[in-house]
Amino acid sequence: MAKSTIQNLEADLWEAADQLRANSKLTANEYSQPVLGLIFLRHAYNRFLMIKAEIEPTLPLRGGVRAPLQASHFQGKAAIFLPEKAQYSYLVNLPEDQDIGKALVEAMELIEAQVPMLSGALPKEYTRFEPKLLRDLLRIFNRDALQNANGDVFGRIYEYFLNKFAMSGAQEGGEFLTPPSLVRLIVNVIEPDHGIVFDPACGSGGMFVWTGYFLNEQGTEPSKAVTIYGQEKAETNTRLSRMNLAVHGLEGQIVEGNTFYDRRPELVGKCDYVMANPPFNVDGVDPARLKNDPRLPFGLPGLAQKTGAISNANYLWIQYFYSYLNERGRAGFVMASSATDAGHSEKTLRQKLLQTGHVDVIIAIGTNFFYTLTLPCTLWFFDKRKPAERRDKVLMLDARSVYHVVTRKLRDFTDEQLANLTAIVWLYRGEGERFLKLVRDYLEKAQAAADRLPECLAVLEAPAANALNVLQPFAASLHANGELSAEDIQAFQARVEEARAAWQNSREICANLLKDWQAYRASTRAQTLETNADQHACRQRLAEFEPRFKDAQRLLNESYKQAQRAQEAAEKGLAARRSAGWDGPALRKAMEAWNAAREGVVEALREALYFAHQATLLQERFPEAQYADVPGLCRVVTLEEIEAKDASLTPGRYVGVAKTNLEDEDEFFERLSQIHTELESLNIEANEFSSMIRENIKDLLG
Repeated sequence: MAKSTIQNLEADLWEAADQLRANSKLTANEYSQPVLGLIFLRHAYNRFLMIKAEIEPTLPLRGGVRAPLQASHFQGKAAIFLPEKAQYSYLVNLPEDQDIGKALVEAMELIEAQVPMLSGALPKEYTRFEPKLLRDLLRIFNRDALQNANGDVFGRIYEYFLNKFAMSGAQEGGEFLTPPSLVRLIVNVIEPDHGIVFDPACGSGGMFVWTGYFLNEQGTEPSKAVTIYGQEKAETNTRLSRMNLAVHGLEGQIVEGNTFYDRRPELVGKCDYVMANPPFNVDGVDPARLKNDPRLPFGLPGLAQKTGAISNANYLWIQYFYSYLNERGRAGFVMASSATDAGHSEKTLRQKLLQTGHVDVIIAIGTNFFYTLTLPCTLWFFDKRKPAERRDKVLMLDARSVYHVVTRKLRDFTDEQLANLTAIVWLYRGEGERFLKLVRDYLEKAQAAADRLPECLAVLEAPAANALNVLQPFAASLHANGELSAEDIQAFQARVEEARAAWQNSREICANLLKDWQAYRASTRAQTLETNADQHACRQRLAEFEPRFKDAQRLLNESYKQAQRAQEAAEKGLAARRSAGWDGPALRKAMEAWNAAREGVVEALREALYFAHQATLLQERFPEAQYADVPGLCRVVTLEEIEAKDASLTPGRYVGVAKTNLEDEDEFFERLSQIHTELESLNIEANEFSSMIRENIKDLLG
């Protein structure tokens, strides 16, 4: 299923499910886990049917009848054996006179009996729901698009619903979901590809899910590569995490426990990877219960004078993550920004930590990445396998100015922003070949997008001509009468001529661009883009086309806009709908087709520009495909330099200030122009609908 299709499905399912909640008496918190349970149930049934289809033909025949399916047949198949009453088809088709809430509870209990990891994890609050609401929810997750969907689709949907519930406040005592952008960056940096993966504050298990995605992209089966351990204080979140693992086809040991006091001694010094997003700035931890704790190799942080309790637990968490690592382990975790500069005993602890040589990367993250918090944060990374030449160095990366605006209150990273930040870490580690592969991917995507132009432009010809073929004869047919003045007619005819001329101009510009682009591509048949020199040469050639791509975008948008203005002038100023020479339906159909085709061309040009820009960003910052300090973004600092700044691990204190980038300003104004164009288009459509409504009302009133 294509990415855009999944996104549409996610949004559609959420809207339908949330509408049901809005019309019930349930809070988001009461509603969230049961809904996630139904997504899990739907996924489990799909997996069951898939494996059932594989197994049944292999079962022995007895008197012409196949032997019945058994739970043992599903062992090692990444699927759950479902008794009939736990199967989605049974539940969604349950007669109206049957208690659907009770049936769902029984289904969850039957599944838990099959899977020890899920014991006590599945929601069983369904008897509190109104029967109609439950049946409607079951139908929502029984849509055709979901009946044959695979695990990746359900994993995405489950994660999407987790995000939406997090944004709507369906949580207990803080965040249960670390924003995927931050999790993905952590996974990209530590690369958990083997051994024990542990999250001692696992929430809903997002760190494990993205570890699974990472391994799948490497062509590795997660269950064979890693062993998952998780610990979570909140019972609700423990259940969410177990369900999340199951939906994504992962297995793991998730236990409920307070990490401050529940030590997991069997994991201390044994983990290959530790990932976490712990609660920030917790106070009140009892130091007496931490006596002789092997997870605190550098000692206790400061105590509050009034209570005698630990005043801030951030440096407890930091030491826990470090101590759980084995001799070659890596850790990546989210931490309050204040921890990088904390003074007094925390500074002493930080100095001891730095002296190990295992502090590897520190990344500053800007505000508004969390669903319920606006504060900035920092990502810390430890690496016990650091080579000797980097033991006294730390990569400081200030990503506060890197973000994508989701809403006014929420930000994240785009895929390309994540890849570009990760590429800096690759170069710092001397992995230039991975950097070159990323740049090559961008250049190839830019060229592939521009290669779509012949097809896209061909689709544009007919609808544009059709629209002008309606406007031009109508303009020519107008003559002055009692209703229309000569001035109005001349103004409209001039507008139509402007639209025709703008279209012809954009056609010529695009034809010349296409001719030159195809000639360029013919000259690149043998290119491999393997070397840095080849990539720079390619980017320089692309740079020659970039202003022409932008011109083509602008002219195509302008020609369509001119036709829209002519259409509006005819329908609003010249009462075209009352004229026998006006074919409104044909024009609207042609304009819709013109707009769709225009968007196809503009999207191809936009992608070509976008991916070429990504390659440019990387090549301008790292022209030799080797690490270099970039003012305002990254700097490798020595332990001596860090000590000279009070052992601060705040990237902004080291990277300096970036130079003003006028190109970014140009892009800002270009995007502002695009938004303005889109707004004008929407306003025209709104006016058109208003006019249609007025005309219809006039017809009804006679």
